[in-house]
Amino acid sequence: MFLKKIAESIKNNQYILEKKEINPIVQFINKNSFKSPRIFSDIGEDSASIKNNDKLILLTTDRIKTTFIEKFSFGAGFSSILVSVDDIYACGGTPLAVSIIMSVKDEGISQKLLNGICEASRKFQVPIIRGHTNIHGQCYELNSTMIGEIDKKDYISACNAQEDDKIILVVDFNGKIGKASKFYYDTTTFESSEIVLKKRKSMNVVAKSHLANASKDISNGGIFGTLLQMIKYSNVGANVNIKKIEIPPVLKNNKYDLETYIKMYLTTSYILSAPEKNCSQIIEIFKEYGLDARIIGKIIKEKNLLRINNKKESIDVIRF
Repeated sequence: MFLKKIAESIKNNQYILEKKEINPIVQFINKNSFKSPRIFSDIGEDSASIKNNDKLILLTTDRIKTTFIEKFSFGAGFSSILVSVDDIYACGGTPLAVSIIMSVKDEGISQKLLNGICEASRKFQVPIIRGHTNIHGQCYELNSTMIGEIDKKDYISACNAQEDDKIILVVDFNGKIGKASKFYYDTTTFESSEIVLKKRKSMNVVAKSHLANASKDISNGGIFGTLLQMIKYSNVGANVNIKKIEIPPVLKNNKYDLETYIKMYLTTSYILSAPEKNCSQIIEIFKEYGLDARIIGKIIKEKNLLRINNKKESIDVIRF
């Protein structure tokens, strides 16, 4: 019964449904846009990449929802940097700089947005080098575009999960419930720059070690929304034992159950796929950098299929 409840919760997750709606747009762009041999990776990646000799230039872009801007302006500004930072680190890269586009109707909200943007810029040590502002706009808009870099040989794709890989869930257990939503798990606003950067640099170490086949940071779709994107673009499936998913103590103390937890935006958290022989070393690396990492399932050959189990029985949940 509980397994079915979790399956229904995944299928009805609004953020997962929104991701499915994007597919026709992606397909149209793939078919009709200009292609260049300098592009190393593009659609489906947390950070697209452009060839630059032995290095890759990384690029990611994100939009913050209007309701978030209106209700939690400082947090929206902070998040505009955070989401792009984690996209860059997810593939093993290092952020270099960011550009911001901002449109506001109210001067008070404008200042709070700017305060949040600059606070995150300092915390993640990413300079703001370009942008466009409209301070007398008709609506609220906030977008960030970040560039980074990585050695070409170290790049971890989000689209390279391989059959029989183990699935590793990485979570920062030192977090708290976010102010904006019970579905936001905050691990950064209260920590020092040194701590938040150290934890993210664990992904740099994993990338340089060439131990993982694929990785993604956990964002709006939660654990399963993120995993579904990975298997879709990797053209594989996934089978997850829900009993292997550990809820952080602070959330347990606040009566969070698994159904709620798997819907959360988990900052400083990642999903990786890797050969079984490499998993213990990967888990040790994350432990050294203060993150909890554990195997929760494996990659299967059935394309785009998410299956969940409780060790005794299993359910085919969704084909993305």
